[in-house]
Amino acid sequence: MPKGPIRRAQLIAPFGVGAMVVVRDGTSLITAGIDHWYKREDGSEANDKSEFRIDEWRLAALLEVDYFRLPPDFRKANKGDGVPNAYLTVPFLRFPQWHFCSSCNLLKDFPLTARGKVKCLECQGKNKTKYMVQVPIIAMCDRGHIQDFPWGEWVHKSINPTCNKPLRLVGTGSATLGGLSVRCDCGAKRSLEGITDADGLTKRLDTNEEFKCRGKRPWLGTEDRETCDCQLRGTLRSATNVYYAQTRSAIYLQRGNNSELMSVLEEPPLSTLIQRLSRLGDNVTPEVLKEFYPQPLQPFLNEEIKDALKVILSPKDTNANTNIVEGDDPETIFRREEFNVLRTERNEENLKIRTININQYESDIAYYFSRIMLVDKLKETRALTGFTRIFPETDQQVPSLQSLLWHQPPQQDTWLPAYIVYGEGIFIEFNENRLRQWLKIHGVEIYRRVQPLVERYERIQGERHLRQRQITPRFILLHTFAHLLMNRLTFECGYSSAALRERLYVSENPDAPMAGVLIYTAAGDSEGTMGGLVRMGKPGFFEPVVRSSLLAASWCSADPVCMEVGERGGQGPDSCNLAACHSCALVPETACEEFNRFLDRGVVIGDINNRNIGFFPNKLV
Repeated sequence: MPKGPIRRAQLIAPFGVGAMVVVRDGTSLITAGIDHWYKREDGSEANDKSEFRIDEWRLAALLEVDYFRLPPDFRKANKGDGVPNAYLTVPFLRFPQWHFCSSCNLLKDFPLTARGKVKCLECQGKNKTKYMVQVPIIAMCDRGHIQDFPWGEWVHKSINPTCNKPLRLVGTGSATLGGLSVRCDCGAKRSLEGITDADGLTKRLDTNEEFKCRGKRPWLGTEDRETCDCQLRGTLRSATNVYYAQTRSAIYLQRGNNSELMSVLEEPPLSTLIQRLSRLGDNVTPEVLKEFYPQPLQPFLNEEIKDALKVILSPKDTNANTNIVEGDDPETIFRREEFNVLRTERNEENLKIRTININQYESDIAYYFSRIMLVDKLKETRALTGFTRIFPETDQQVPSLQSLLWHQPPQQDTWLPAYIVYGEGIFIEFNENRLRQWLKIHGVEIYRRVQPLVERYERIQGERHLRQRQITPRFILLHTFAHLLMNRLTFECGYSSAALRERLYVSENPDAPMAGVLIYTAAGDSEGTMGGLVRMGKPGFFEPVVRSSLLAASWCSADPVCMEVGERGGQGPDSCNLAACHSCALVPETACEEFNRFLDRGVVIGDINNRNIGFFPNKLV
């Protein structure tokens, strides 16, 4: 199989399980399931898998797994070096399986495990040496299944064709799919026009038969099928909607009172030993741990270790936040824990937060915020929970998505692939009184403005079976402000636009509202960053950045079209934006939690007809 380097973080996204990647020699491959990630090419297992273990207690409880694992890294070892876990590789499979010859146009399929270049047998019979290349067309459904395009069925307009003569892929030179046609030596011929239509391939059969998805999962290395009633849709294998990694992340929050001790116990090798003893039913005591690893535990008393073990070994549910607000959904509960911690000063191993007195900022800016926290260091764990195709969101439950990653999911000792990144950030909490006053005065106009956006999302939510959610002016305001601020920070602190991320903390609960934004950067190849982003949150630096952001938002280079098009059908992904385009409010999709949807400059700085409805007044611009 052709070999190509892929960074470990890329195996979480964008090249996780089920994703397609083209390696250096042009071969298209699909990332295999995680059943065989920790094996060598000869089939032997990794020496010590505990080296790759990650513990993130909140995320593990949310996703109902025991722990996480780093993707394996490739290591060479000379004889006698004693390098652990050497020569581990992540398996990839050849996909699509169908190939065609550019000389005679012959179509032929090859096994998933085929290696190297493949020769055209028909040309070889004519004493010619021609190599076949993979076809550019595949088929998929919105439940994650993917397969080769049904060439024979398509050209014969039947799901059970009786003809088995050779097929050929012929191009006319046109740049569209209509310029490609599949032909059979029996004389049948058909263009590929319309194969990407949303109604799938069923309506293109010209028969009473239904062409449903066959439930194929080639990334698991098997031809087995599972039942699937979804429509099958053709697509280019290089299309962006072929794969959407479904990831979940968590900012690490320390358990217990002794942060230094907890950090020692929650990292290998001690975390591995604790879990192993617990699984075997043995009593985990400070004396036992010190017998195996005396050096890291030497600074701590047995009583301290005993208290920390009670926290670690307690059921996951008891470690969760006990201050649950009635009416919160699981996602809001998860975010509220982080929100409450980010509002306080911390000086822990993996979370360092400083607070700046809001009165130190210029009064006209400070009026709109209640807290500005400088996060000097944070630790984020990003886990791959599954993937989708065609649409970036799904109503599938987490267990259903996780099952896509495995051929045989483990019944115990469950885990998911994940990656750890460290970074810095600025946490900004909006003034709740000012938010309520804004909605009280301009609420009617604001709700009238955002209602078309809400209705468009509700329509596609029903069509695509997306998760239910509440899109409110508060949410749109915080989300748009985060984008405007990120776009400006790229000019001020030297980070690229793809290096910054947002994390939104929003709740409409009248008893415990949330209105916070965390702008942060997290790099997987460094122990944090150099403070450039934190510096921009300090008094004297923060105010000019906010003013510049609002000034840039007040007039987009695409205005008045950008501001008005939202009222006439919307724009952006799924038409779920109002006044927001690439010239003003959009950011790289990796930086946005919502795929660049639910944005509107109008709720931030007002619209053309009424500048006063914006949360921030004109005097700040």
